[in-house]
Amino acid sequence: MSIHRDVRCRGPYAGEGVQAAGTECSEPAVFEVARHNRPPLRVCPIHLGPSLLVASGVLWPPDIRLVARP
Repeated sequence: MSIHRDVRCRGPYAGEGVQAAGTECSEPAVFEVARHNRPPLRVCPIHLGPSLLVASGVLWPPDIRLVARP
């Protein structure tokens, strides 16, 4: 487990920069989803499924890593 518990979920839309406002939830990130030419997306269990469907640059088949315990 390589990530601190204070890293929060970025939500399924993963806004970056100015677009990041309001896209994260208050839950700690548990999974990291690899994306093409973008930083990995860290999400909670609730947003894992939606992030695979709607986040930009998600690899298929998805590359998902467990980075923290729920």
